[in-house]
Amino acid sequence: MKDRCGLSVAVKAALFAAVFSVGSFGVAAQAFAGETSQASTTVTQTLVVEPDQGMTSIYNLIQSAKSTIDMTMYELVDTQASGLLCTAAENGIAVRVILDQNLEMSNNQAAYTQLKGCGVSVVWAWTKYAATHQKTITIDDTTSAVMTLNLTSRYYSTTRDFAVIENDPSDVAAIESTFNADFKSQTITPPVGDDLVWSPTVSKTDLVNLINGAKDSLLIENEEMSYSTIVDALESAAKRGVKVTVCMTNDDNDYESEFDALTKAGVKISTYPDTATGLYIHAKVIVADYGTSTAKAFVGSENFSSASLTENRELGLITTTAAILTQLNTTLSSDYAGGTPWTKS
Repeated sequence: MKDRCGLSVAVKAALFAAVFSVGSFGVAAQAFAGETSQASTTVTQTLVVEPDQGMTSIYNLIQSAKSTIDMTMYELVDTQASGLLCTAAENGIAVRVILDQNLEMSNNQAAYTQLKGCGVSVVWAWTKYAATHQKTITIDDTTSAVMTLNLTSRYYSTTRDFAVIENDPSDVAAIESTFNADFKSQTITPPVGDDLVWSPTVSKTDLVNLINGAKDSLLIENEEMSYSTIVDALESAAKRGVKVTVCMTNDDNDYESEFDALTKAGVKISTYPDTATGLYIHAKVIVADYGTSTAKAFVGSENFSSASLTENRELGLITTTAAILTQLNTTLSSDYAGGTPWTKS
């Protein structure tokens, strides 16, 4: 697999909205994490768009932790991120990290060694999974970032990726209970919380259902397009009149046969060349029926491949948050317009 791898609730919500609107997570996260739990929590979700917004929100999330940091990461090759984890551990914060070893041990070895040496509880991921491709950070059992991106700094400036930072208690609890099992290499059926999409348990069904349920439009970015069940669902959607647009990086026409079948069914495909300096589509996103009352979107680590949906540990979520839907629609539409329409060579 290739992988580019003492505030009121109202005031708290306003603080989150104000800070997130400019893409800075730190102050709000610190205010949120430092608060004593109240009778109810305003659930918030915020989208981070890469490379447009940079990594400040993610670094600030790590730095805002008061008691715990739990991270599952497919690839960690970012000295700033690993340094922040070490600083947190040295300051008495309980830091636990799971790193993939099946496919990324060589890339992760330096971070593993550094983290081990600075007091972080770091383990290699369970080899039960073909890969642990999940990219998630949870702080203080209250806030999680569910990401399409790896913490690999050499890709930050050119790679299209997203992260959703949320404080939904059901989702965070489900992420943490799964992390606890995965950290110990113990079997678990991950709880789905309010909107989580886990591999290898429910992702295939959830993503196919999302595609099959679309009535007006589907806007998609993904790194891979090899899983026939997804390809068939997209073809069927186009044939029943849904406007289906796909934007991807075209790496040596790896998906020529799938692209050909999709375009014959009426799917519009736009691609970017796989170059060192151009935009690389690493995001895994589905936006369904944008602009309608039933609009929703998937954001996560799952690629459209058999391994990703049926063999790997992966995590995404489905959101109906209006601001996120708008940001995704704007970004994906712009990416699609900036690419080259795919035609069979």
